Amino acid sequence: MSNKTYFNWSTGKDSALALYHLLKDERFSVEKLVTSVNSHYNRVTMHGLPVSLLIKQAELLEIPLQTINLPEQPSMEDYETIMTQAISSLKTEGFTHSVFGDIFLEDLKAYRETNLSKVGISTVFPLWKRDTKALITEFLDLGFKAIVVCASAKHLSEDFVGKTLTKELIENLPEDVDVCGENGEFHTFCYDGPIFKTPVPFSIGEKIYREYDTPNTTNEKTGFWFCDLY
Repeated sequence: MSNKTYFNWSTGKDSALALYHLLKDERFSVEKLVTSVNSHYNRVTMHGLPVSLLIKQAELLEIPLQTINLPEQPSMEDYETIMTQAISSLKTEGFTHSVFGDIFLEDLKAYRETNLSKVGISTVFPLWKRDTKALITEFLDLGFKAIVVCASAKHLSEDFVGKTLTKELIENLPEDVDVCGENGEFHTFCYDGPIFKTPVPFSIGEKIYREYDTPNTTNEKTGFWFCDLY
């Protein structure tokens, strides 16, 4: 009997590749996508993707979607309270496993494991410790397609957002940028690939620059470029 599993869906390439592998693993039955949403802007947290495109993604993946609404810039305490309530509800529904597309951030993995174990949920990391260059190559070779929707202004310019991921684009990244953006250098919207019934239709809008408070600092801001999609 397969474990009842929910997938932490970010809307991007790592999530798509991790889901691809999970759907072929008979130990798990992926019965729900779970995505956190900035309720102020009605957009996917960090990625800035409109919820309407998230819903379309889920429809074409043919997996039920649950969103978790977060305030614009929640405190750590508020974030953990909201997430614990949501996870406890999923546990009540019979879910036993939670899947993430994380690759090598040890602190983040430990944080997820610790918090989910409190509720009695086991964690699964299909891409863990795999070489990021091999992962992005596999992603593209499998026929997945993604567009860059967010980029750290510290590492990348405005021109980078709105571009489709290609091997050429990856090969020309700055040396201090991980090819999968695992350190938060960039985020993507995956709109096509072997797990989708058909490609997700979308249009490219304007580019926007936003600054956010930098965690654990005083009066420091971190800038990001976003490419709006609709």
